[in-house]
Amino acid sequence: MRQSQKGSVLEIVVSIAIGLVVSVITSHFVFPMYGFIPSPRQNVEITVIYTAISFVRGYGVRRMFNYLGGRQ
Repeated sequence: MRQSQKGSVLEIVVSIAIGLVVSVITSHFVFPMYGFIPSPRQNVEITVIYTAISFVRGYGVRRMFNYLGGRQ
């Protein structure tokens, strides 16, 4: 069964939201291990940038697989 575009977006948004929270918390501990100590705002901004990239990537991959799966 193919997933609708709206369903794809919803799934990716939920996944990304969970990942965003996990990433902000993880970055808080990992960045200082490498000598980078961002402010909380910088930490969130960096994480949001990577989250946006992840959303576009995840949605694109999902739609590609739906397209290829529908051709069979």
